[in-house]
Amino acid sequence: MNTSWRSAALVASAAAVLALTTACGQEQGSTSSQNVGAASTPTLGAGTIAGAAGTAGAGAAGTDTSDQAQSTTAASAGQLTVWNSDEYGKVLTDSAGRTLYRFDKDSFEPPKTTCEGECATTWPPVPAAGATAAEGVDQALLGEITRPDGTKQLTVAGWPQYYFAKDTKAGDIKGQGLKGAWFASAPNGKKASTKGGGGAGAAGDAGGEAVGQAGLTTRNDPKLGEVVVDKNGMTVYRFLKDKQWPMSTKCTGACLDKWPVVAPVEKNDTKGILLKGYTVFDRPDGIKQQTINCIPLYTFAGDKAPGDTKGQGVGGTWFAINGDGEPIGAQ
Repeated sequence: MNTSWRSAALVASAAAVLALTTACGQEQGSTSSQNVGAASTPTLGAGTIAGAAGTAGAGAAGTDTSDQAQSTTAASAGQLTVWNSDEYGKVLTDSAGRTLYRFDKDSFEPPKTTCEGECATTWPPVPAAGATAAEGVDQALLGEITRPDGTKQLTVAGWPQYYFAKDTKAGDIKGQGLKGAWFASAPNGKKASTKGGGGAGAAGDAGGEAVGQAGLTTRNDPKLGEVVVDKNGMTVYRFLKDKQWPMSTKCTGACLDKWPVVAPVEKNDTKGILLKGYTVFDRPDGIKQQTINCIPLYTFAGDKAPGDTKGQGVGGTWFAINGDGEPIGAQ
């Protein structure tokens, strides 16, 4: 009788653990996409980029300096290179000197685009065909995805790459920080950022070279104590109406305008964060959202500068979190 009871308990316990794991999230895909192109000898340096507009590749707009949207047709990015921008650090460009961007609502694991239709007109996908690496760009990071329309789009470290239609000449970075989700790409696929912080891509995700802050880390707030912040130094929150198990969200539609989701962050790009239950949430709206301990993560649009905690306690349901994902100050 004792043996029977113990066996039943073990089975029930195992089933509970399996159910918890399944409810929390799912296995993550590979971080790499199919490699494209072949390594080539560098021919473009930072000094040649300023005059590169109008040369072959990616449909650059020549010397036109207006804000008018340029052609979205691009034959090839050509040889990717690195531009040492005084304002944004190391920025990835195509052979014509046009800035490459990444979109926070896309995912790198697995590589996937969420920019289609009108979005892809404003942010033309960078074609994968013919893309090669110059000095300062790791060829192994270049890959491709097949978009819903069947075309091949370039990826860097898994992140789909785009142009911005209003960048009309080499060196333009007019799309930087737009809607808090579009950022120039650094050579390793991370975000370029304003040196010293304070910009739309502040706090150093420029390949970890400008400031070196992790994608998710903690800081000591004078009022709240340990709080989680993103790579831009912005406070991270949780919504008490969301569910941890099974993982679900109550923040949809217009809610996301005030509370943007935290995009996926690699585990090795964290510091002081609980990695148990650290998974990417496939939301019903198709957006990929990072979680800590199966808790969906957000930032607050009302926070305008790193260190702001204006979202703390809003509606009695939004709270900053510590490194374990626990809400700070919630009753």
